[in-house]
Amino acid sequence: MLKVERECYAGNGISKEQTAMKVAVIGGTGFVGNYIVEALQSAGHDVSVLIRAGSEAKLRQGNVWRRVTGDIDDKLAVDKNVAGCEAVIYCVGILREVPRKGITFAALQFEGAARAIDACRRNGVKRFLLMSANGVKAPGTRYQETKKRAEDCLLDSGLDGTIFRPSVIFGDPGNQMEIATQLYRDIVMLPFPAAGFVKSGDVNERQIMLSPVHVEDVATAFANALEDRATIGGIYQLGGPEAISWNEMIRRVAAAAGRRKWILPMPIRIMKLGATLFDWLPFFPVTRDQLIMLEEGNTADPEVIRALIHRPPKPFSTENLAYLVA
Repeated sequence: MLKVERECYAGNGISKEQTAMKVAVIGGTGFVGNYIVEALQSAGHDVSVLIRAGSEAKLRQGNVWRRVTGDIDDKLAVDKNVAGCEAVIYCVGILREVPRKGITFAALQFEGAARAIDACRRNGVKRFLLMSANGVKAPGTRYQETKKRAEDCLLDSGLDGTIFRPSVIFGDPGNQMEIATQLYRDIVMLPFPAAGFVKSGDVNERQIMLSPVHVEDVATAFANALEDRATIGGIYQLGGPEAISWNEMIRRVAAAAGRRKWILPMPIRIMKLGATLFDWLPFFPVTRDQLIMLEEGNTADPEVIRALIHRPPKPFSTENLAYLVA
């Protein structure tokens, strides 16, 4: 038995003789959400997806059990999405706010999750799986704090909740965006050297370390945990099979694209100063909060996800990054 945070334990997973369930997914049109919907369908479950008007084409699966048109702040639409279901998965998340469009961390990562939890209470749904993020805390960045508030809301709700905290997620995003695609587009393809972010301090501790985890492994963890009652109340950090540096991630993305990239050390404190001045501009590549979280590192024990998916997690390798130039 594998010990995880909050003295909860990973069980042996669901049996091969699964019971089909009706599962509502909120966030199913996103990068990770699409993979979760696919994993649920592969496991034999019926899926109801809440879809914002105009985003219908973002859902890759055309044969879901139910499609509900509406926003997360539409009480009737959320109720319709969860009605008749035995479980709800909330996997809404953003990396950057656009307040003038109502796209904020508070609205989508906390308030939306709280509404979904309330909808479960109204409709008698007990099982709730929440997509959080590795490194969440309060106080912290706005991103971290709103994810943490959503976690606390679930833990206090009385529902049978399970929380997942993935490290950076990679994998074929379709027409959406993920970490490797962003590194390829914004760093590797540009004609000048890449910024190799490093922290201040001792030379042996300057590298920024992450545990990139494949999106299919994350989706499988959700599907496997759905009926595994040993995961109720658990908080699981999901990371890939190795912790690698920011610079090594750039090198591997470049190698997958058949390129070599010159990397120059860049103290992250300098980039944070630039972000403080300019991250309000839509074209500025990163925000100050993103750099703060990057500097903190983002690693996880690979044995946690291995126990959930019953196989070794996929590495951040040139083979698994082939989609970048497919």
